[in-house]
Parts: sequence; C-alpha cells; structure tokens
Amino acid sequence: MTNDARTARAAATLRTAAQAHERAAQDVGSLTRATGAIVTALQNGRKVLAFGNGGSAADAQHFVAELVGRYLVERRAWPAIALSTDTSILTALGNDYGFDRVFARQVAAHGQAGDIALGITTSGNSPNVLRALEEANQRGLVTMALTGRGGEAGRIAAIHLAVDDDRTPRIQEVHITMLHILCELVEEELNG
Repeated sequence: MTNDARTARAAATLRTAAQAHERAAQDVGSLTRATGAIVTALQNGRKVLAFGNGGSAADAQHFVAELVGRYLVERRAWPAIALSTDTSILTALGNDYGFDRVFARQVAAHGQAGDIALGITTSGNSPNVLRALEEANQRGLVTMALTGRGGEAGRIAAIHLAVDDDRTPRIQEVHITMLHILCELVEEELNG
C-alpha cells in the first residue's frame, strides 16, 4: 500500500467514525436517562456493576476505573465493579455453571435493588450479558444495555443505549464516547 493509499484509507475511516458519532448525537435521550439513573444510584449509596466480553470487557473496566478514580475532577470515589476482571471467579463460574452464567452469578452475589447493571455487547446478543441483565432485573437493579443496532439486550434492559451501526470498530468507538459522556455528566451533577 502506498502512502497516498494509506492516507486516503485513514481519512475515510475517520470520516465513517465521525458519521457514527453524528448519528448517535441525533438522539441522546437514553444518555440522559442513564445519567439520571447513575446519579440517583450513587446519591443513594448504590453501586455500578459493568460487564461485557473482549473489547466490551475493556470498556466496562475503563468506565469503572473512571468512576472509582476520577474522570476530570478530583472527587470522592464512587462504588463500581467490573465483573470481567477476576480470572479466578470467571474460570470457576465458567467451569461450574457455564460461560453464559459468569456475569449473572456475580450480579446475584453483588447486586442489590437500586444498583446499576450495565451490560455492554456490540451485537446485543452475548448470552452471558443477557443472563446477567435478566438476573439484575429480577433483583431490582436498574438495567442498561450499551449495544450496536439491535439485539435482545436492548429489549431486556430498562435503558437501551444503541449505536446505529453494524461495524464493531465503529460501535466500540461510539461506546467509549458514550461512556465518557456518562462520566462527565455524572461528575458535573454530583460535584456541581
């Protein structure tokens, strides 16, 4: 590939990423609802549980790190747990209950009514994310699904943050932007 071809390809990819973000900006109602739910949960001493697979697991961990640490301003730490980080728990639960239960079992252990359960799945159909959202609904957690264009997760969750795209990289790029927006808005509201 020539430098000109690389330049053209890079510019085209950035344009498609910008278009995906622009589509997301057309309807931010779910971001507003998610912000309000997280603010209420944290004000009431509740916590955030976040989970996903692969890149979505990394996004869940990133989001939790911003809540426990800080995003833009110094503030108190907020309670949040990424359910994809403990390899001993994941492998034990995967072995004993099946991989589709690795997050649901942790929601059963840690989740309480009023907590937030945020499932991240680009397809919207990851079985372990679906089972965890169902478990969270049964236990009275506020459920949120961060997905691509469709999938079952958006139907299960109380709040559906959907990205109108079918390409995993573009979906993940908008996901991290949405998670950053949630961090920023929650910090502003709780520290304003």
